[in-house]
Amino acid sequence: MFKYFRNHFVSHLTECKRRRSRLVSKDGRCNIEFGHVEEQSRFVCLVDIWTTILDLRWRYKMTIFISAFLGSWFLFGLLWYIVAYVHQDLPEFSPSANHTPCVDNINGLTSAFLFSLETQVTIGYGFRCVTEQCAMAIFLLIIQSILGVIINSFMCGAILAKISRPKKRAKTITFSKNAVISKRGGKLCLLIRVANLRKSLLIGSHIYGKLLRTTVTPEGETIILDQVNVDFVVDTGNENLFFISPLTIFHVIDKNSPFFHMAADTILQQEFELVVFLDGTVESTSATCQVRTSYLAEEVLWGYRFAPIVSKTKEGKYRVDFHNFSKTVEVETPHCAFCLYNEKDAKAKAKLGYDNLGFQLQEVNETTNTKM
Repeated sequence: MFKYFRNHFVSHLTECKRRRSRLVSKDGRCNIEFGHVEEQSRFVCLVDIWTTILDLRWRYKMTIFISAFLGSWFLFGLLWYIVAYVHQDLPEFSPSANHTPCVDNINGLTSAFLFSLETQVTIGYGFRCVTEQCAMAIFLLIIQSILGVIINSFMCGAILAKISRPKKRAKTITFSKNAVISKRGGKLCLLIRVANLRKSLLIGSHIYGKLLRTTVTPEGETIILDQVNVDFVVDTGNENLFFISPLTIFHVIDKNSPFFHMAADTILQQEFELVVFLDGTVESTSATCQVRTSYLAEEVLWGYRFAPIVSKTKEGKYRVDFHNFSKTVEVETPHCAFCLYNEKDAKAKAKLGYDNLGFQLQEVNETTNTKM
């Protein structure tokens, strides 16, 4: 019992360690942070304020949205109160009956705030209004109107751009939970399934992968997160995918593949992360988006293939059963790619003749002696 719990605890720690070392999460988020950034580089985000606003979380964006409007209303309300105070329009100055105020019916800071709100959002109740008595009030009215339009345009545009970002469209593209390795078309391949959950297509889709691992150069330099290209294709190539139904993309494990020297019993001992990217253009908005996911060594199943999910109904429609989307079926698979290619070479050589260098031809003179 103690041995069982110890093994379970060790495997749990190993899994947590691997989970922490994942660079790209399953939903495409990158697990990376920047340290010891120079002070001048920290304010780069303020230079590109538009992108910074778009990248903010919704709670921070709504806080800025509300604060921008409330702050501008209160600031100009305070300025309107100062104008009324300087011109002695307030009741505490006991203005005369023929006194013409800069703004009618401003009796304090509260009424000045209400007038600022009505001016900036163009409500116009008609109770408070600017008179031609003060040039300062007219100038302040023009400034607040212009600034109000700028704030409205910026904040409403930021919210609209946040809603329509192609990142949300990427949420409707899903990858299989595991990658599998099995034979396909007589070749050993690594297969991944990807599906589009919406009926609208991704135009000009292109899929590719990167294998991240730690390598040591011949000079002794250790490169963490060394990137190796992994080419993925479907039956028609890797570009302009007809993404109307789930596709099974595959990578051929040949002599140029980084998986060539891996085997069924050694792949779990490897330290790598396979990151898969899918780029495309959203059909409805013409905005480009990228979907990405990753697979660790324990998420690559050797000797399995994906279960079929597309069928045809009696009415003639094609039906996709997402219950089997990540379901795998065990199949007979070579132990390694090297074994498969050796087997093919052996069969090819068996069909051909070859010269035996140790063979020597000797002539024998036959004599026939017949006696009667």
